Amino acid sequence: MKRSFTATVSVVAALALTLAGCGDDDAAPETMPTGPITLSLAGWSLATTPEFKTLADGFHAANPNVTVELKEYDATNYDTQMIADLAAKKAPDIYIQKNLKNFYTYQSGKQLLDVSDVAGKLDDKVGGLSGYKVDGKTWAVPYRQDSWVLFYNRALFDKAGVQYPDSSWTWDDYAAAAKRLTTALKGAGSSALGDYQHVWQSTVQGFALAQTPGAKLESGDFGYLKPYYSRSLDLQTAGAQPTFGTATTNKLTYQAQFGKQSAAMMLMGTWYIATLLKQQSTGDADTFAWGMAPAPQFDASTTGTSKKPITFGDPTGLGINAGIDKQKVAAAKAFLAYAASQQGAKSLAGIGITPADTAAVTGDLFALKGMPSDDVSKFAFSTHETRPENPVSKYTAGLQNLLNDMHSAVLSGSKDVDGAIKAAQDRAKNEVLNK
Repeated sequence: MKRSFTATVSVVAALALTLAGCGDDDAAPETMPTGPITLSLAGWSLATTPEFKTLADGFHAANPNVTVELKEYDATNYDTQMIADLAAKKAPDIYIQKNLKNFYTYQSGKQLLDVSDVAGKLDDKVGGLSGYKVDGKTWAVPYRQDSWVLFYNRALFDKAGVQYPDSSWTWDDYAAAAKRLTTALKGAGSSALGDYQHVWQSTVQGFALAQTPGAKLESGDFGYLKPYYSRSLDLQTAGAQPTFGTATTNKLTYQAQFGKQSAAMMLMGTWYIATLLKQQSTGDADTFAWGMAPAPQFDASTTGTSKKPITFGDPTGLGINAGIDKQKVAAAKAFLAYAASQQGAKSLAGIGITPADTAAVTGDLFALKGMPSDDVSKFAFSTHETRPENPVSKYTAGLQNLLNDMHSAVLSGSKDVDGAIKAAQDRAKNEVLNK
């Protein structure tokens, strides 16, 4: 997904070696300073991504002697630039772990402080915390935990005469609804399609890995992907969603496809809530009633409100630069604790962001203007088992890069599903897992 930024295997490996041995990850906790202190915090797209300033301002209000200054990075090249800045000792005091894909590079390169003391004091409802634990220590703290859900346009469902999605859908139900919606909307004179599947590999592979019993990224066996790709290809062929070629050639954005009502359904991470609310308030998106439902499930064993649906999503965390001035360590750890606290969670929910502690803010989030009010939407947001898109491993980045190549090959039609899976498995064995 595009909250994650991809670097090539060779670049990550080379820069990881550059980082190795640098920094001190054993800085002892210090007393919070009483005098003025300034911390620097990494961020990106600061004009349109308010979460960083929200956390910085909230922490400063609670700790007037500490100022948090933002350092902006290029959104597309965040990880590459951060790794380079760490090697050059120019990185900020606190930096974002955007997902788990490159976390191993930072942690194994000794560029993160041990923050187990902070993690040990957090509420056990803070989601994603376990993803940052290596060798019994915790190296970052999540401040948000997005999970993938099904967004749907209630007005287009009404126009098509199709029942709203609920918590009972499997993937077969989803595919059937997409086709019914497309046919009915066309008959009603609408150009909207049943669903929109964005071009990211996450939209297929994230669900397949999370939901398929026994699926493991590190196994190098990618057969679990086949039914998910077969379904996507079938929906493309049926005209129920734009083809991969159309989406890439025309540079379709998921925000416009759903926000401008070109699609009745869209699977996306809960970070889209903030974007949709803002765009509907500014006119960048149409005004229409919408809702959320749990992502379609592998089978009926995890459907229904008495069960916990399985979905995926990496946490977004905060780590402390191992090269930080030791006089700032206590303040930096206090900032991490604030960002993961209920107070920090509520400040994020106030701008539509999904914090790591979702249970603490469901009421606050659904009180925002423009949010749906139905029980299924609240259930979809608050109740799920979220499994990582990028299980932490030295192999993860390499495997995900080659699987991204497979994704494009299958959906563009340049390779059949079976051939593409076999090619990916061969590459995994010869290029990644043998190292």
